[in-house]
Amino acid sequence: MSSEATARTVPAPGPGDRLLAHLLAAGKLDEDGAERARRAAAQSTLSLSRILLELGLVPERDLILAFEAALGIPQASPDEWPLEPVLPDQVTERFLRDNAVILLAADAGTVTIATTDPLNAFVISAIGLSTGRKVRVKAAPASDIEQGLRRLYEFDEQGALAAAATLGAGEGTETDLARLRESASEAPVIRFVNSLISRAVEAGASDIHIEPFERRLRIRVRIDGVLKEEEPAAIELAPAIISRLKIMSGLNIAERRLPQDGAVKMPVRGREVDFRIATAPVAHGECAVIRILDKSSVPLDLKTLGFDADAHARIESLLRRPNGIILVTGPTGSGKTTTLYAALSRLNAAERKILSVEDPVEYRIPGVNQIQVKPEIGLTFAHVLRSVLRHDPDVILVGEIRDAETARIAVQAALTGHTVLSTVHTNSAAAALTRLTDMGVEEYLLTSTISGIVSQRLVRTLCRACRAPVPLRAEWRDEFAAAGLPTTAGTTLFAATGCPACSGTGYRGRTVIAEILVPGEDVRRLVLGKAGASAIQAAAVAHGMETLRRNGLRKVLEGETTIEEVSRVAQQEE
Repeated sequence: MSSEATARTVPAPGPGDRLLAHLLAAGKLDEDGAERARRAAAQSTLSLSRILLELGLVPERDLILAFEAALGIPQASPDEWPLEPVLPDQVTERFLRDNAVILLAADAGTVTIATTDPLNAFVISAIGLSTGRKVRVKAAPASDIEQGLRRLYEFDEQGALAAAATLGAGEGTETDLARLRESASEAPVIRFVNSLISRAVEAGASDIHIEPFERRLRIRVRIDGVLKEEEPAAIELAPAIISRLKIMSGLNIAERRLPQDGAVKMPVRGREVDFRIATAPVAHGECAVIRILDKSSVPLDLKTLGFDADAHARIESLLRRPNGIILVTGPTGSGKTTTLYAALSRLNAAERKILSVEDPVEYRIPGVNQIQVKPEIGLTFAHVLRSVLRHDPDVILVGEIRDAETARIAVQAALTGHTVLSTVHTNSAAAALTRLTDMGVEEYLLTSTISGIVSQRLVRTLCRACRAPVPLRAEWRDEFAAAGLPTTAGTTLFAATGCPACSGTGYRGRTVIAEILVPGEDVRRLVLGKAGASAIQAAAVAHGMETLRRNGLRKVLEGETTIEEVSRVAQQEE
């Protein structure tokens, strides 16, 4: 056979091949990932695009852009969503929901659909056969399709959920538990929970709160540190939803009298996301909190977290010291753990052995030996710390110093040449010193071991798409002047307004404001003299420490945030 004839028999690349080639060329996928997807596609009935998402190899947004660039499949806009169901007598709601498809429009010869999986030939063929029309395909994110379907079929969805959640009124009988397990495994409940989680991840939420009250089930998500209420669900759904969360995270579905907590990892929008799920009994049933630990959205880099040049240089200087304790303080949700992980990533090198003792281990860091404490079996912070010191580490991370024993062991580790990173729950850097002395740590040991203390908060950053300039008011000018930040008559600040890009809040993302106390001789003398936190704070400021409030006001002047945001997390100084 001639070479020309052989060339003619080579099949042209299919849609999947072209998609992979584009993703590889664009740097969105590596060769190992492409080979994994090919192997999985050969052994599965799923389409290649669905496999890429299920394995977490390509984020959904990147995949949708690749459909258009590689295959000419355009992206559907939510503006195209119909106000009423299209051809409802020919394509059922259940089919649309099960396959994440929405019918956008239809004429005599064509039906236009939006789908998360344009390579699913079965679905496209089924719609063509049931409607008797040629199918025109567009791509859309699952969150957009879910919203469109909810708007079109809201009543039917609530009805299906209510039917799935019908439960007996008994107290934990075998029949009740069987019905509870069955209702939690019904498709509408699974779909409701998955949709809730997916929307929260897509919005960048840090946690989801599910709270039953007498007449309604309140659902809230925390975005950029602020709780936002979602559309409430019927209170009848609460047992099935909570049971579904328990099944997902390996909790005891029969135990409704005691708090429980568990964990689950699942792919969302094409990436692996970790979740911590905690339940607790309340007056009207059980409440639940889903904490979202999305590694892809957490930059473990001090500059990216928002530390300005001066703060970053100070922290880098502390990390270069061969030993000593570096503390991060602040209330819950102020980003302490993320800062510690960023510091660990900075120290993580082949020549250092790093051990961490955490409760819980939130993010896995390659190269770091991470230990999860389990107080219920006696594996406490203090117990683990005594053991890990025999493993000859160079750096030790202690998730939190909660008691005197843990504090004393951390101090002993620093005295014997280790670098110790940890957190303490106090409102200021100076208060961390007095808190440790209150725990029983001797003052002379603190002055010998504390390298530095970072007190931080998170403030929302203004949306760059809609922030609006506002004139500098007189009272603001006085506050800037008191903080040593000069302003002029032409100084312009920015206010939050709101636009679609920031969901109408005026803010998008968060940044760090911080004060960093590096004890000098004056501070050490005050600690040895058992002085209070206010005296230590004043001495640190006199020697160049920038306070939380001043650091925040400086970011206001730079147009990053607003005075209202800074005032929300850092009180005015007297």
